[in-house]
Amino acid sequence: MRSNRIGMKLGLIIAAIFFIVLLFLGVSLYQMFSSFYHSEMKTEITEMTSHVSTMAETTEASSEEMMLTFADFSNVSMFYISAAGDITFHTGEHNPADRTFIRKEDLKKIFSGKAINLEHEDPLGHRYMVIGQPIHKDHQITSAIYVMASMQSMDKSLTAIRNLLMLSGVGAFLLAIGITWIMALLFSRPLIMMQKATKKIAVGELETRLDIHSKDEIGDLAAAINNLAADLQRYRDTRQEFFANISHELRTPITYLEGYAKVVKNHMYETEEEKDRYLDIIYQEGVRIQHLVDDLFELAKMEEGKISLSMEWIDLRYVIHQSVQKVSLKAKEKGLELVVHPTESVPYIRGDGMRLEQIALNLLENAIRYTDEGRIDVYLHHSSTMLTLSIQDTGIGIPDDELPYIFDRFYRVEKSRSRQTGGTGLGLSIVKKLVKLQGGSIHVTSRVGKGTCVTVQFVLPMMQEDQ
Repeated sequence: MRSNRIGMKLGLIIAAIFFIVLLFLGVSLYQMFSSFYHSEMKTEITEMTSHVSTMAETTEASSEEMMLTFADFSNVSMFYISAAGDITFHTGEHNPADRTFIRKEDLKKIFSGKAINLEHEDPLGHRYMVIGQPIHKDHQITSAIYVMASMQSMDKSLTAIRNLLMLSGVGAFLLAIGITWIMALLFSRPLIMMQKATKKIAVGELETRLDIHSKDEIGDLAAAINNLAADLQRYRDTRQEFFANISHELRTPITYLEGYAKVVKNHMYETEEEKDRYLDIIYQEGVRIQHLVDDLFELAKMEEGKISLSMEWIDLRYVIHQSVQKVSLKAKEKGLELVVHPTESVPYIRGDGMRLEQIALNLLENAIRYTDEGRIDVYLHHSSTMLTLSIQDTGIGIPDDELPYIFDRFYRVEKSRSRQTGGTGLGLSIVKKLVKLQGGSIHVTSRVGKGTCVTVQFVLPMMQEDQ
């Protein structure tokens, strides 16, 4: 029971609503039947009293004999009452000693020409409906006639109806409880499954998945939890891989630094040229470590929003030219053709020149790193609203299922070649953040074995300054 508190709450709430609705419906039906029976009995007794009163006023026969006959036939009691409140004649089963139904204020109304009706209960607890009307003789009210009818039959009918309503209500309520409980269990079961799944995910069981596929909000929530678990799992895996790569990237240069520093310190070289070569290796490995640390700090500052940009009007052609000059040697060493497709002029854009060059360098170095043969083409063109930089290579390409994740930090496509290529999985993540900070967008298209095209777009201002 404790494991399904949601089902219990839902069941109790719905059951309470059913109970209130059934109670209100039962009371309303009982009141309706009660009012109907009272109204019918009152109408019947009133008509009977009017009939007797008329007969008493017009008949030539003895009124007492007429009343006896009518009372026996109708199963009622009748009373003639004087203005003083005395019973001058009565017939029927009601005890004439019980005079509590005769009230002075009612007699005043009757002798003023009005009819009265009331419900009376005798000392034995029997209930009666009493109708009183005046009797006229020679245009004067000479006496009052009271007709008293037992309500026992009506009470029995109402009791039967009440019992039937209560029995039906209890049956309907129990049925509703059963149906409600089943519905509550059905509705709460997915929520309980989600609760258990999220607890597993919270303690690190990121392989947990929910098998809920309903086409509603529950299904959407389950899908969101599955996506969250998948994202967390991917983040954990890439983070672990990143730490492993960082450890390797640091261990290698540190080993070189330690080894060659020891060689130089202990004068374990034969010529000055050999010494210079060892010092050059130490310097290069130091630079390598510095680049790695710089990337880490750069990404950390971007994610914390602490990076500042020096925005100015920039000619992107000059930035591309400078970047291509810096990487041309690497391309030449791998035998790659690096082609910049010239453009006559492009509009200036607002950006940080150093960061734009960092974007271009990163993309060009990536293209060179993952291209073993062929060429790299650089395009720069514009429309009335957009300036577009495209870098297309003939490299290994990226599988379709990995394209959505290439901008995630620590993510690397060609994991088996990480040591040869030297990538840490931070470059594209930094590029995307820098592009976004300068109001641009970046997207990648690729075919495995055919190459990759990276496109960076910047929205042009409405008004351009003179170039």
